[in-house]
Formats: sequence, structure tokens, C-alpha cells
Amino acid sequence: MRYANILSTGRYVPEKLLTNADVEKILGEKVDEWLQQNVGIKQRHVMADHQATSDLAVAAAKEALARAKVDPKELDLVLVASDTPDYLSPGTSSVVQAKLGAVNAGTYDINAACAGWVTALDVASKTISADDSYQRILVVGAYGMTRYVNWKDKKTCTLFADGAGAVVLGASDKPGFLGAKLLANGEYHDALGIYTGGTNRPATAETLALTDGKPAVQFVRKFPSTFNTERWPMLLDTLLKRADQTLDDVKLFVFTQLNLRTIEATMKALNQPMEKAHYTMDKWGYTGSACIPMTLDDAVLQGKVKKGDLVAFCASGGGLAMASALYRWTA
Repeated sequence: MRYANILSTGRYVPEKLLTNADVEKILGEKVDEWLQQNVGIKQRHVMADHQATSDLAVAAAKEALARAKVDPKELDLVLVASDTPDYLSPGTSSVVQAKLGAVNAGTYDINAACAGWVTALDVASKTISADDSYQRILVVGAYGMTRYVNWKDKKTCTLFADGAGAVVLGASDKPGFLGAKLLANGEYHDALGIYTGGTNRPATAETLALTDGKPAVQFVRKFPSTFNTERWPMLLDTLLKRADQTLDDVKLFVFTQLNLRTIEATMKALNQPMEKAHYTMDKWGYTGSACIPMTLDDAVLQGKVKKGDLVAFCASGGGLAMASALYRWTA
């Protein structure tokens, strides 16, 4: 049997910092107290004007590759999970491959919105298990959503941030990847997203005028406030039963980092201590498809993950796409 193992992690947090006080100045109204009490966000980081999403991905990838002692030329595949690509086409993964010098790797992008990285982790892990020509795969989640933020829109500019997280996967005869479960509620595809620039609503002068002159991320209509707290436990229950594991066996839960109160409510519903759920939205804001690998890297560096530990990932995002995965830590 062949299994995918996480060999290393890496992350990139842009240098520019925006505190809640900075956002208050931009908006001209108070948001700090509400954000901290209801969401848990205190600050966020924003990419530089000269950076593209691929630059964030490359920085995180270089860190992960260095820790794994893997040369970019040893990579067989580069996967980039993002819904803020450098271009509509070609894929950002090809840009990352070129910038890294990963000349022997295939490439493709995965867009499952903020569930993209866990989805890509599932695909990459199964690729390693199924095909012995794949020995090393880079899986990156990268997010440059501030490029699509309308800074006059309090619903979005207070939440979204930029960053990237990465892991290097390697083939092993020891179980690392234990399974995944994907799900979606597609009827909410028109609730949250960037709706200008594709074939349904091309970027014309008329359509761009509706979003302050550029494609912008929008909350168009509400979805149930309990969406994640109801579905995350369901996903995890299905996944753990298939792996013959229990919630108590899990040493670390890493959820989508949109709302700390949602994570707290989920852990309560799971009857698990909050100490087992690492979070980073307080210091990095909401980094979408990058938030789970970034948070995993933060937990690893803080010594919260040890060899043999069971780690559960659970993500959701626009679409509404959801993904969960289970890994035995072997690094």
C-alpha cells in the first residue's frame, strides 16, 4: 500500500498590516469592537501592489520545500487552490511552477473557493496512493482577495485578507492520509463570490460600474447562520467513522478561519475542548483557501502537532463547497 504523508508545512503572510483601527479610518465608522466580539478578527495582512497571488504561493512553497529538503526539480505535481488566480487563464499553478523552477512537475488549479486547499489535499493524496510515478506533490492554498475588496463595503473589507500556505506531500508505506469527505450545497452558488469577469457576467463598463470599477467580492444574499455549525460535525462524523476513529482520537482540528465564534460553537457541538482547535483569524484575518494550511503551519511551529497525532481539517466556502480530510501526522 502507498500512502500520502505530509512532509512539511510553510506559509507566507504579507508584510503590510491593517488593524481594525486602520479599517475604521478607511470606512469612517467604528467596527473594531463588533469584529472582535462577533468574529474574532483584530487585524489582517494585505499583499503589496507589486505582488500577485502566485508570489504569495511561491513564498509559502519555498518555505515548505526547504523544510522538507525537497528540491523544486523533485516535484512531480504542483497544485494551487485559489479563487483569486493571477489570470482567468492559464492556471496560477503554471506560474508557480515557473517561478519555483519545478521543471519536472505537472500543474493544475483547483477552485472550490475557500474549501479549495482541503479539496486539493484530497486529490493530491489520492494521486500519490493510486500512481507510483508521483513521489512528491506540492499543495498550495493562496489568497489575494483584497484585490477584489470594495473598501467602502463594510461586509467584506473588514474580513478578507491575503496570504498563502503550503505542504509538501510524499509517498510512504505508512498511513498518513486516512480519507476525505467532500460535499456542497450548490443552491447557494449565488450567495457569496466574485460575480463579474466570467462568462455569465463579462467585465464590461456597465457591469464594472456596479462594483466600483473592478470585479469585487460580494455577499449577495444570506445563507443560514448555522450552516457551518450544522455541517462541519456531520462531515467529521462521516469521515471519522470511515477511518474507524472517534472525535476524542483527534488531537488537532483546523477549521476555515472565517469566524472564531463559529469554531467555538462547533467545538461545543462536538463536545471537544477549544484547546484542540487552533485558530489564527485574530492576527491574519480571513485568508480563504490559504487559511487552513497557514493555521496548520502555525500550530506545527507552536509544537501543537506531534508525530502520531490525528489531525482533522474541515473547510467551507462559496458554492457552498465543503471539504474535510483526516491525516495521521508522520513528519
